[in-house]
Amino acid sequence: MTFFREYEEDGIRQWADQIQNGDNRMIARAISCLESGDSRGEALLEELYPRTGRAFLVGLTGAPGAGKSTLTDRLITHLRGEGYRVGVLAVDPTSPFTGGAILGDRVRMGRHALDSGVFIRSMGSRGNLGGLARATREAARVLDAAGFEVIVIETVGVGQSEVEIMHLADTVALVLTPGSGDAVQVFKAGIMETADLFVVNKADREGAARLVRDIEEMLSLVKEEGDWIPPILRTEGKTGRGIDELWSGLQKHRQFLQESGQWEDQRRTHLRRELETIIEEAMRTHLLREMNTSAFQRDLDRMQIRQESPRRVARKWLDRLVGGNPEGGGT
Repeated sequence: MTFFREYEEDGIRQWADQIQNGDNRMIARAISCLESGDSRGEALLEELYPRTGRAFLVGLTGAPGAGKSTLTDRLITHLRGEGYRVGVLAVDPTSPFTGGAILGDRVRMGRHALDSGVFIRSMGSRGNLGGLARATREAARVLDAAGFEVIVIETVGVGQSEVEIMHLADTVALVLTPGSGDAVQVFKAGIMETADLFVVNKADREGAARLVRDIEEMLSLVKEEGDWIPPILRTEGKTGRGIDELWSGLQKHRQFLQESGQWEDQRRTHLRRELETIIEEAMRTHLLREMNTSAFQRDLDRMQIRQESPRRVARKWLDRLVGGNPEGGGT
């Protein structure tokens, strides 16, 4: 904690300046601060926020084992060849027993470790739903302020609840593999709507053509005329085949959003979602405190003996929490 004690008040601006200047050590410490919930993180974000908004946020999602990390590694190499500075936030699943995470993505992309134009951070999901870690959005903001032009966000793995990436990334690429049954799960879960590009990875495997046809059929049912029609791209992460086309597809979607006027609208929607989440979490924290009061316990007793219904009690407590009614506190 010695470092954080040094960065208070005026020091926060100095810290933000170092981040903006691309100091990877300071960037790493900032993200650690955000992950731990340190109060200095909020002050740092306040200082960094006006310096953000320029990065292109790319979401890469798909089932575990689809080859997302290998694709990300290849994409980094391609982007560095074009002169882009690249940030990567790879979210790994956290053990429900130990609370630890393997953080294997950083190992797979280790060959970029000495490149100052690349910053790779593995983040444990820590039980957070939605396929992202709780601090992912704020970590992306730090990388944005640091001048990384492309930020790749790799999710834990797609599932019925893991669609939060669509509320963060500018463009989402959904990675599927032949013969895995991923497509059926995607269609069942309604995740089709989250994808701006479909990536059939390991396309040298048998069944790739069938998977492409399945996706095309589903797209014909859910996409309307005038909408962006997600391209279906074939890649081979191990050989690098199709990476050029993947980056081209990502750029075309960004261009579509900008030319159609949807770019700013989408980012405004993302900000609204973020604000809703912050308020919901604050309200939940407040409610949990109130649940320990004698007033809440009395209402619970009244519900148990059927004197008041759960909905009526809920409305009463909602009025107290939102309206700041002092009766909400216990006596």
